[in-house]
Amino acid sequence: MVKSWNDRLNTPGINGVKPSPRTFADVIEDQPMLVPTARQVDDFIRTIPNGVDMDVRALRTALAIEHGAEVTCPVTIGYHLRTVAEAANEDLERGMTLNDIAPFWRVLDTKTPTTKKLSFGTAFVAAQRKREGLKP
Repeated sequence: MVKSWNDRLNTPGINGVKPSPRTFADVIEDQPMLVPTARQVDDFIRTIPNGVDMDVRALRTALAIEHGAEVTCPVTIGYHLRTVAEAANEDLERGMTLNDIAPFWRVLDTKTPTTKKLSFGTAFVAAQRKREGLKP
């Protein structure tokens, strides 16, 4: 059976800070790297105030600092941002309000590669960013 996005969001992950196994993207081998759970990413996004945006790199830096690491795994964050957005969309479809879901559009804009993968397209992200006065 295929898990819903909310199931994926709430799957307890093995997270924590570990030395990076290799140098990739902006991560240096042996650097203390946070491998977050989807729930940690969701919880952090919920703390970003209305009308404030934060790009993925800034999110990764802030999460790392919050958890005592130097960097956040760029691969894991990509997966989890999609999970957070898709789970939020499921919640909206079930009748929750915008105030009840993680405001993922404060991190994902219409140009972010993750946004292009969303099952519900980029128009919703663009509309929410416009509503909050953020650049598309």
